Amino acid sequence: MRTTYMAKPNEVQRKWYIIDAEGKVLGRLAAEAARILRGKHKPTFTPHVNTGDHVIIINADKAVLTGNKLRQKMYYRHSGYPGGLKATRYDKLMQTKPELAVYKAITGMLPHNSLGRDMARKLRVYRGSQHPHEAQKPEIWEM
Repeated sequence: MRTTYMAKPNEVQRKWYIIDAEGKVLGRLAAEAARILRGKHKPTFTPHVNTGDHVIIINADKAVLTGNKLRQKMYYRHSGYPGGLKATRYDKLMQTKPELAVYKAITGMLPHNSLGRDMARKLRVYRGSQHPHEAQKPEIWEM
């Protein structure tokens, strides 16, 4: 009888990857980043263990939204008070806070529980091409 391999949290080897968002479609970029954060690219993937790697997204301001999404897609947030719903169109959001747009797209593709929150802590998004993680020796991830 063979047993299925289950990764243990203390055995997981983590690497750092850089994804350049310049000219990439936001949804496809988010799906690939979520796959790396989740650890699905590894043969040791275990659904209930955080086996993923660290992801650095650079040039978030140069990510592309297809079709009419820039004008029609909305970002919503709520203050918690009655009538406190705020809506922002993605054309304005991509000008003012492109890091938030990319971050929300990626975290929306992760599990919505404590495991997903742990995975999201390994995500770093930067507007330009500079990042402060050279000491971790990140590798470039080709999409």
